[in-house]
Order: sequence, then C-alpha cells, then structure tokens
Amino acid sequence: SRGLFSVTTGFNGAPWAVEGATALGSNLTSSCSTLEQAFPTVFSSSRVRYEVVSNYSHLFWVPGSDPSLEPYMLLAHIDVVPAFEADGWDAPPFSGREVDGFIYGRGTIDNKQSVMGILQALEFLLERGYAPRRGFYIGLGHDEEINGHFGAANIVKLLQSRGVSLAFVLDEGSAILDGVIHGLESPVAMIAVTEKGMASVKLSVTTLPGHSSMPPAETSIGILASAVTRLEKNPLPLLFGHGPERDMFEHLWFVMSNLWLFGPLLVRVMQRRPDSNALVRTTTAVTKFNAGVKINVMPPYAEAFVNLRIHPAQTVEEVLELIRLTVNDERVKIELDRGFDPLPVSSFDDKSFGYQIVKKTLLDMFPQISVAPGVCVGNTDSRHYNSLTKDIYRFTPTWFKPGDEKRFHGVNERISMRNYEEIVHFYFQLFQNCDTRKLPESHSAQHDL
Repeated sequence: SRGLFSVTTGFNGAPWAVEGATALGSNLTSSCSTLEQAFPTVFSSSRVRYEVVSNYSHLFWVPGSDPSLEPYMLLAHIDVVPAFEADGWDAPPFSGREVDGFIYGRGTIDNKQSVMGILQALEFLLERGYAPRRGFYIGLGHDEEINGHFGAANIVKLLQSRGVSLAFVLDEGSAILDGVIHGLESPVAMIAVTEKGMASVKLSVTTLPGHSSMPPAETSIGILASAVTRLEKNPLPLLFGHGPERDMFEHLWFVMSNLWLFGPLLVRVMQRRPDSNALVRTTTAVTKFNAGVKINVMPPYAEAFVNLRIHPAQTVEEVLELIRLTVNDERVKIELDRGFDPLPVSSFDDKSFGYQIVKKTLLDMFPQISVAPGVCVGNTDSRHYNSLTKDIYRFTPTWFKPGDEKRFHGVNERISMRNYEEIVHFYFQLFQNCDTRKLPESHSAQHDL
C-alpha cells in the first residue's frame, strides 16, 4: 500500500476511499474519526453501543426492546484494493469526483456503498427517534480483501465469547443484475445463499541447472508450462444442477420446469461467458508463474500458482485430486498453498426469515424486479460467521449493467448518485422490516410476504 488516505465529499461528506487492503496502520485509524464526523448521531446515541475490534474494525450493537427476538447482523468492509490513476481512470480513483451523475472512486461498489449506506440509514432513523424492537449488530471489517483473519475473524471471536447467536447475517456478494443474464429482459436481484470455496495450488518443477548452450529435451519451464496448459485445456467438470444455481434458474425461467429438455442447451450457453461459467463449475485460473535466473542458465526451478473457486458441490480435497489427475506428471509437485471448502447453503424457502425480509424490502422498493437465490463466486467476510448463524446472505442493492463487472477491482469503479440513495433507502427500510415478530404462514405470490 502507498498508505494514502482520502476523504471525498460525495453524499454528506461521505468518505469513499481508504487505499490499500494492506493499509493496516495509522491510515485506517483515520476512518474512525471520519465516520464519527459523517454520522455524529450514530456515534453519540445512547441507543448504540460502539467498540473498535483489532484496532481498526468497527462493531456496533443496537439493543432491541424485545429481547425474545433473535438479533441479526449487517456486514461491510472499509478496506479496498489499490488503484492508480495512470491505469486510465476518468477521475482520480481517490477523489470521489462526481461525473455525469456517477461518483468515481475505489470502493464505491466494493464495499463503501454498504458501509456508508448502512450508517447513513441508521443515522436517519436515530434522528427520528427510532428504537428497534429486534436488536441488531453492524460489523465493519478492515481486512476483507486479505481474507478477514484479523477483522471479521476477531469480531466473531468476541461475539462468541458473549454467547451471541444471530437470526441471519447480510453481507456483500451479489447485486441487482440488469441485462447481465442472457435471455432475461427484466432486472434480477440475486441473493447469494452460499459462496464458492477457494484453493490456491502451487505447482513446481525442479531440475538440474546447466548452460543454455546444451539444453535438455525439456526444461523446468517447459514441463511446468505443459502442466498449466493441460489445466487450462481441461476445465473441471460441469456441475450444473448440483448446487443453488438450479434453484436460481427455476425462479427465473419457466423453461427450467423442463430442465430435462433444455438443460444441455442452457449449460452450453452458460459456458461461453466467464461470469455464467463461474456458476456451473469450479473455475481454474493460473495467476502466477515464476522461473529463470539468467538468460544463459537452464532454469533449475519453476513454479506456478493456480487459483480455484470451488463449486458448492465439491470440496478442496476433491479438486486437488482432479488437479493431480489432469496434470498427470510425477515431475510436477502439487501442493495446497491454502484453501477452504464452499460455505453451507442458507435457507431460502417461504419460512426463511432473513431471505424473505430482504426479498420483501427489495420488492417494496423495486416491484419490477425478480428475486432469486444465487451463488457468490468470490469470497466475503461472512464466511467467518458460520458459528453464529445458519443463515448467511450476500447481497447489496447495487445495480449492475453489462460491463460493470469489469469495474470490480478494475478501472473506473463508480456508483450512480441515484443508486447510492437507493442503497440508503434499502437499509432504512430493512431495519424497520426486521422488527416484525414472524413471517406470515404462507405466501401466494412472488411479490407477497
């Protein structure tokens, strides 16, 4: 990290960017005072209990008037990945500049829109004298981009020590997709009910060094390159129908009622695009390749790292075995660098309190959209919270149109001013909707709760 801290003046002086997921020093400390300035009522209200966890993460507890109601928790993270204006930004990535109705800045869709939206909504409610019936927590982690082992993990340990259990957790991880899914004309809100696992696998080859004027038939680089090529040319098996992606399409397309007939066609279409291909299999991405010491010396060592995002129907061990079978070369050493299995699938039926409350809030705001369960293809802080609840949902009402996925961790990350207002409104309504004691016994239509 270059250790640059920047506050912008988008909405209500909202701080949009703290640069660098690894900026764990004094710069993140600045985020506390910035948030206090932006949301004075949240930090001064007697209804809110606030504490700092692991020096830089934030934990809020707002007790409810009815202690018999199990509390819930909203998550977001304050750290971001680096960004550099020289990469081609239309506005400096830490300026928060407003251009043609959009706020540009690193973190505007990952994940400062949730940080600011949640706190802004709570600020509005507290100013109006709001006292919740159902208590809730807000957790803002500081190291999500580097796996959350200090922020989210320590928030969980603290809550565990206090005997906390949660009705549900809501984090980032999916969005409202408008024109993104081929064949669907209306916008779709994907509430991710699970997230894929992850494995970082190291492949390495060791050979004898020597002079490049007398090369062997294969060098360590050549052996490893062949192994990597085999992995790229032989994707891991299709698993459509073995995870929540089937339920997603059953909610969206009537054709799915005839999945036995249209399934093969649908899968062929999905495989053609990286974003939909990620839903139907474990993906393989070669992300690092290191080798060579000098131009005229045979490389004695070569290594590559492969990042795999594991489908909910598979485990890390199963994927490792498939990697070994595909590489099929004893000269290539295969090691698990780190990894974890996919997360359990949370409930999303008519009796699922968290899912139905989020769905109701969405449909009250956007009656024109469809709502469906989905899969988060990345990883979030919420994976640390499995010990506190059985229901974790990953969704923020950020609108995504074709091409917007490239803005994630990319150039020209931005959010429309209107969409930010919608996000504030969403959390404003969600807080109040969660005060219901129980869901109705049954629903007769998609838009009913």
